[in-house]
This record gives sequence, C-alpha cells and structure tokens, in this order.
Amino acid sequence: MQYGSQTVTDLHNWKSCAPPALPSVRGAFVQIDVFSPERDRDALFAAIGGAGNDALWRYIPFGPCTSADELADAIIFVADAQNWRMHIIRAAETGEILGMASYMRIRPEAGSVEIGCIVFSGALQRTPAASEAMYLMARHIFDDLGYRRYEWKCNDDNAASKSAAARLGFKFEGVFRQDMVVKGENRDTAWFSILDSEWPEVKAGLNAWLAPENFDADGRQRRSLRQCRGGA
Repeated sequence: MQYGSQTVTDLHNWKSCAPPALPSVRGAFVQIDVFSPERDRDALFAAIGGAGNDALWRYIPFGPCTSADELADAIIFVADAQNWRMHIIRAAETGEILGMASYMRIRPEAGSVEIGCIVFSGALQRTPAASEAMYLMARHIFDDLGYRRYEWKCNDDNAASKSAAARLGFKFEGVFRQDMVVKGENRDTAWFSILDSEWPEVKAGLNAWLAPENFDADGRQRRSLRQCRGGA
C-alpha cells in the first residue's frame, strides 16, 4: 500500500517512543543543553531579548520579552501548559548562548514530534552552527528514540522559515488555512516533515555538509547542503 511516496507498513506491533530527553550534547560548533531558568535566563535574554531583537519574535507565539525574568516565565509557562521542551544553543568553544529551540507537539504514542519556537541570534543565523544545532536535535529524535515523524510548522508568511525547512531536508505537506489567531493576526500554517525512512538520506547530507573538508580556509562552503544530499 502506498501513501504518497511512502510505503505504509504493518504497525500492529508498534510501541510508543520515549519522550525527548536530549542530554547535554556537543558538536563541532555548538553545545545544546536543556534550558535552566536559574542558569540561562540572563544570558539567553542578552542574546535574543531586548528592543534590538524584536524582529526575531515576529512569528513566535510569545514575546518579545522586556526582561530576562519575563522570558524565563514565558518558557516555563509553555513547558507546563503545552509540554514544550526548550533547549538553548551555545557556542561550543566559548559557551556563549546563541539561541533556543524547542521540542513541541510531542506525541510518543504516534512517534511524532515537532521542532519549533526557534529563535536564533544574529550571531547564529545562517551559520554552520545553526545547521549543526538542528542536526543534533533531529538525530536525537530519530537515532536515539526511533520516532517515525519529525515536524516543522510555521506561519505561511514566514518565507525564511519555509526556506530553512526545505534546505534542511523537510518536505512540504501543505497549508492549514486560518489555522490560528496569533498576536491578534490570522495565521495560515505551513506544514513540513521528515519521516524515519527519509532520515538516513537527510542525515548523510548534513554529515557531508558539516564535514571540515566542505569548507575552505575562509569558512565558505564548497558544496551546498542540497548538493550534499544529491540535489542540483
């Protein structure tokens, strides 16, 4: 039986996955840790908070926040109310906090989880470190926990987010029209996903792109991520 391009297998023996529980993990460029309000609130706010960073929060369901305490309280609230699991992204060498991302819509019984609430500082945006952070969080879901589906959802007006999803290997699934009201505005939601059967190709492409030999002495990529996945 086929559903789109994916073969549907017998799932009578399917067992629920464990919830995401990414430990502190370090890559070549970043270290990812579970958000700790006491430890991280001030440095996280310095990286992505304040009036100078208001544009980063355009498509985030909360914020912009005016203080470190307000930001920490907002993260604690969505963790308690919606079971979001927020992580911070640090520079591997210095420990400087550069941004955050969360596991959301966690459905262990279906083997499905979303990556979202992604807020990257200017220092993290459009860097190998940003791609590595997304790779490390996806790897935990598929390789450590055996999930079947990894989701990316965003406001359909958010061209940058949609481009990032496609670049990272997520496949576009469609748009839910008039899906939400967020910050007093309509939100049409664009849906993307990576399935477990697609992950090996996505993972291989990310590994090839992140390899040191893919960058020249000035840090410029030799091949794009799409080319490393075998695309044009």
